[in-house]
Amino acid sequence: MASGFHEVRFPLRLSLATSGGPIRRTDIVNLSNGRESRNSRWRDARRSYDAGSGIRSVADLYDVLEFFEARSGELYGFRFRDPVDFASGRPGAPVTALDQVIGTGDGATTGFQLAKTYGDADGRAVRTIAKPVASSVIVAVNGVIQPAANVACDPSTGIVTFQPIAIPPAGHTITAGFEFDVPVRFAIDRIDINLSAFNAGRIPSIPLMEIIP
Repeated sequence: MASGFHEVRFPLRLSLATSGGPIRRTDIVNLSNGRESRNSRWRDARRSYDAGSGIRSVADLYDVLEFFEARSGELYGFRFRDPVDFASGRPGAPVTALDQVIGTGDGATTGFQLAKTYGDADGRAVRTIAKPVASSVIVAVNGVIQPAANVACDPSTGIVTFQPIAIPPAGHTITAGFEFDVPVRFAIDRIDINLSAFNAGRIPSIPLMEIIP
């Protein structure tokens, strides 16, 4: 994702009022006996948003246009903060080092990918977190928070790396807490502007689509 991605965040004040969320693709076949056969086409969900719903003034619209031009339309991806799901825990809960399990030590592995698990008693989904917020990541090994000197996280990949002196022993559980952005791109190469319609309350649709790492 290094090529074609700018490590810059969509204006936060505009993202807080956007609409959208996860999308999944499921094939459903209706059988002759009235039952269904269902098959998931995607392994993971993909987030989709409409940034137009966050625009409240002409100044807001200009900020989006400027950001759109700087990204060359759909060409370059960027960071976007989901207004509901942007941290390792539930909305409103403080980030803690025990929020998410990201791996188990084997005495040799130094790198672990940040991830967030969603689920209940009947199922779960594990989401790769590739764009953590810099300096927000807290890591623990078997419940013991690791000092910054022992572990680092790359904010452009979400990979946590332990120093040689702090490699997690075999069987030890690695957990982490963090805030994160969603890697997205504009899902259009054109933004239509009609100020008379805008002043009348019609806001342009500006779709964003998640980039799967």
